[in-house]
Amino acid sequence: MRYTGPKNRLSRREGLDLGLKTTGSKSQASLLRRLNIKPGQRPNARMGKLTEYAQQLREKQKLQRIYGLTEKQLRKNFEQANHMVGNTAFLLIQLLESRLDNAVFRLGFAPTRASARQLVNHGHFTVNAKKSSIPSYRVKVGDVIAFKNEKTSKIPYVAQLIALKDQVLPEWLEKKALSGKVKDTPSLDALKEGVDLQAVIEFYSR
Repeated sequence: MRYTGPKNRLSRREGLDLGLKTTGSKSQASLLRRLNIKPGQRPNARMGKLTEYAQQLREKQKLQRIYGLTEKQLRKNFEQANHMVGNTAFLLIQLLESRLDNAVFRLGFAPTRASARQLVNHGHFTVNAKKSSIPSYRVKVGDVIAFKNEKTSKIPYVAQLIALKDQVLPEWLEKKALSGKVKDTPSLDALKEGVDLQAVIEFYSR
């Protein structure tokens, strides 16, 4: 079941800004002020040393929350990566980054992955000129992602993002006006947040 509670609580639990709030918003500023304060009634209580399993669980939780996935979805992606030839950690990130909702977020068409997922769910984007409303749809090299119509691009928070001139795109994407193109496969560097991927792999390999 997907978490629908306070997003800042999740980031504070991990002690890391997971990118769940719009950059520069009041909510994100509040998070950054309180990032080192754990949620709960005893935020300053001393924590015992985490076991190896607990450390792996925390890293898995970080990854799951960053991409807004359910446990079932993340495990499915791991199993798929694990059956592919190559580095499992790299392949897992490649699969997660290739999700349509993540690509929309990376292109700067939505402030967070959650808002990107909502826009995709509501049918506001096309892939290769065909409407796609499945957030988990996996984009491929050469795919063109665009707004279904100009009406969506005029939604206030979307229009504000589009107007930004200093957006930094990942190397595997390129953007022109109201569309973006997948020009390469995502690299391991695509995940900028501090997640120990090896711990995630070990968690699911137990």
